Amino acid sequence: MRRLGLTTVLALLLAVFGLAPSASAADPAPAALTFATDAATTTPGGTVQLSMTLTNNKTYDVLFVYQTIEPTWLTTQRPDLKYSFTGCTLATAAGSTPCAGTGPANLGTNYGATVPPGQSRTVTLTLQIAADSGCNGNIGFYSYYYAEFSDATSTSGGPVFTPETRVLCA
Repeated sequence: MRRLGLTTVLALLLAVFGLAPSASAADPAPAALTFATDAATTTPGGTVQLSMTLTNNKTYDVLFVYQTIEPTWLTTQRPDLKYSFTGCTLATAAGSTPCAGTGPANLGTNYGATVPPGQSRTVTLTLQIAADSGCNGNIGFYSYYYAEFSDATSTSGGPVFTPETRVLCA
């Protein structure tokens, strides 16, 4: 009972003098990576567009990005699901431009030149499902990334998961 009283008095003093922790919204990550697909399902022989958007939430330019993309553990447990990345485009103000490195590693170079503060870059990978792929399974990926900023700081994040694509029987 004595400890409870001492704790209460200490908490009251901290609150009165403004030293108590305050509730506030968490700052956004310096850089954020998000994924989207244009379809939740496909059939063997079909394609799905997997979009990756890197957003710079800092007040300095993103100068360098390193990113990997790997199949999830559940995807690797279905060796009958056959797929590959067959294309890559970077969305620009002038339209889409081809990019290289459909990975599993070093996708970061696909984001193009620097990413200014508050802006985003979107890269779209084409996921091709083989015509002889198994069906009734899900294909999903995860990604880790590392970004360097013009103020000589860096950040890393992940795993960031893609939406899963269900391969339906034709």
